[in-house]
Amino acid sequence: MSPRLSALSEEVALEQLHADGCTDGLPVVVPTPARVERMVLASGLDADASLGQIGPNLGEATVEKAAVAAVMAGCLPDYFPVAVAAVRAVCDPRLDMTEVQSTTHNLGPLLIVNGPAVSACGVASGFGALGPGHRANASIGRAVRLAMINIGGGRPGTSDMALLGHPGKFTFCLGEDEEASPWPPLHTSLGYDIEQSTVTVACTEGPHSVLCFPDDDPEVYADHLLNVLAASLSGLGANNTHFARGTQVLVLNPDHAVALADVGYDRATIAEALHQRAKRSWSELSTVRARGSGINRHLRSQGDDPDLVVHALSSPEALLILVAGGTGLYSSVMPSWGAGPHGNGHVTAEIGLDQACELPSVMPAQ
Repeated sequence: MSPRLSALSEEVALEQLHADGCTDGLPVVVPTPARVERMVLASGLDADASLGQIGPNLGEATVEKAAVAAVMAGCLPDYFPVAVAAVRAVCDPRLDMTEVQSTTHNLGPLLIVNGPAVSACGVASGFGALGPGHRANASIGRAVRLAMINIGGGRPGTSDMALLGHPGKFTFCLGEDEEASPWPPLHTSLGYDIEQSTVTVACTEGPHSVLCFPDDDPEVYADHLLNVLAASLSGLGANNTHFARGTQVLVLNPDHAVALADVGYDRATIAEALHQRAKRSWSELSTVRARGSGINRHLRSQGDDPDLVVHALSSPEALLILVAGGTGLYSSVMPSWGAGPHGNGHVTAEIGLDQACELPSVMPAQ
């Protein structure tokens, strides 16, 4: 059982949580025993079941501790299975959360929800899906961040060393708009069946807007779109361009997705095209690098050819592509870090929607 605090009132309890560094700076719902127990019940799991460890403290993320974070974040119990799966993904050693939380780079875990959970839990996938106004998105992503703070120990300036951070470090969650997509859902390309629900986590920067205007010629339109996406994925100031590691994320708005699908592109061929086009030459990179840097030494070991090409994506599989957002001119890319023992990749966890217990119709007394 998690340690319990006591206070004379909820107002006092809230101020104590702020004073103890247990919040993200915004007001939280006080995690009373009755609220936490109700959240645990919604998971259908034992309260002391372990979801793994979160770095840098390597704190044990039990279901009960995840439930505390979900209550504080304002989750409804219906959302908790998504939060449980997301916490399990964050605990996966392949995400390198000790290094992700400790790096000076500006990273946050982006949660991409797929499958029946999108509609069952009300996860927004259309207009403004990463913005305000969507309770499920906001509270699920926030629950993961509060778990990273209170279980993983990630606090700014002491263990979370991001120089500036970004708003996605409060909450960073959306669903894929599978109905608007011209292709099968993202999770089916990651080895899951279409009827399964998943959350895919990639630690990235905030969204970078990508503008592309339509063209009367569909082939020209698609080519322009791929070129501008490739340029955005290989910015001269982006880590991925210099390290050639890490998962980047591409969120295509429905119009851009259809424009590519109309000329024969699918998710795999888009990823292959962008792997080939998102690149920089040695001569371009040398204009922004210190001559003695370790990266330069690595490249110089391959020769001093000014036409040497560095790909910003290590492979087509290093790009997650999904369809979300409103229709229009803008899609988004989310660059990443490209470091850590496992190279800043992504992890997918299945959401267990069928194991939750039926909740009592009346909220227990607080």
